[in-house]
Amino acid sequence: MKSAPWTHLLLTLFLLEEGCCQQLAPPTGNLREGSRAISPPGRDLGGGKRASIQLVPHNSAFAFDLFRKVASCSSGENIFFSPLSISTAFAMLSLGARDATLTELFKGLDFAKLPVEEVHAGFRYLIHTLGQLNRNLRLNVGNVLFVEEQMRPLQYFLRDIRYWYAAEAIPTNFHDPLAARDQINGYVDQKTQGKIPDLIGNLDSESALVLASYIFFQAQWEKKFDPRQTQEDDFFLTEDKSIKVPMMYRGGMYRYGYDDQLSCTILEMPYKGNATGLFILPDERNLERVEAELQKDTVARWKKLITRRSIDVSLPKFSISGTYDLKPLLYKMGIMKVFTEYGELSKIAAQHSLKLTKAVHKAVLKIDEKGTEGAAGSSVEAMPMIMPSLVKFNQPFLVIITDDFTDSILFLGKVANPAGK
Repeated sequence: MKSAPWTHLLLTLFLLEEGCCQQLAPPTGNLREGSRAISPPGRDLGGGKRASIQLVPHNSAFAFDLFRKVASCSSGENIFFSPLSISTAFAMLSLGARDATLTELFKGLDFAKLPVEEVHAGFRYLIHTLGQLNRNLRLNVGNVLFVEEQMRPLQYFLRDIRYWYAAEAIPTNFHDPLAARDQINGYVDQKTQGKIPDLIGNLDSESALVLASYIFFQAQWEKKFDPRQTQEDDFFLTEDKSIKVPMMYRGGMYRYGYDDQLSCTILEMPYKGNATGLFILPDERNLERVEAELQKDTVARWKKLITRRSIDVSLPKFSISGTYDLKPLLYKMGIMKVFTEYGELSKIAAQHSLKLTKAVHKAVLKIDEKGTEGAAGSSVEAMPMIMPSLVKFNQPFLVIITDDFTDSILFLGKVANPAGK
């Protein structure tokens, strides 16, 4: 029997329109911002690993800050997004920004203390490393720029997004919005294997650029669930309201623990390959407190707290998605200028005045068990002769999916209602 695949699909979309503000002066072409300069392409990944080690904690800080912003306006709702996809897309956009807009982007992304080149070198290493073939899991990180056919982006901008972010630029006729929409949706549909077929509903004929960053992730549990043990059970949306959902079950050895300080249970469930799911189950009436304390230091403490022990795990089988208008969320994080006519994006195309008019993020998470009988006995665990604890995720919980090799947070979410969308 095959193990339960986890499929995570998302796309971060940025729509830039030509504005009517004053003409911006063309850049000098040396990729210099103040005293900070981005070296021209031609180097190998060299210091990329060191740069990524410096970058990842800042990506994590941004991830948890954004989660808290989403949670503050999503009480009782499911949450699911990829902070890495959002950071990657905005970091790529920063290659076209200058002056106060660049400073604001870096501060909002928590990159203010990092050299510009280190940020891009770190992302280049992450994209290259995460995209390596692995027979046990599929992880595809990609970036693409859809460019109005009549617009001429600066060559060094196209060169830099290709070098640092492996992004391709695709000519698009935005004067025919329906054809442009179909072209972009078709591209996204292909890259996400049909899971996000109609991301874009309408496009404006004044659109000039669509910038997209996506991640496709599919992995199998390291320790398999048996679908024959899945059965309907109660999931408590609140203390006095419950629904019936299919609950998967498995007994085994897991890294597990209880945080007395925050009153929550922590369970680590590894995948085959280099990925891990961290599940956090707050006690009743304690979800908001745990959400408020969710930060990289808290997660680091949890990982030191959990130990390997024999437990029985009961986890709901579900599919949820999240679609977010990032503009109001990023405003709260200090990223504003890029959305205005005063945003300095002249390093994208000097002859056009550009502003960011849309920032939409969509993510999908599916947990289920599929397969046939026959492979369930492929691994054997030595179990201690004691009665195992039962860890039952039958009320709202949090989930963090990380890449073990780079320690990057791929996905972050809250399951408030497994039957919700």
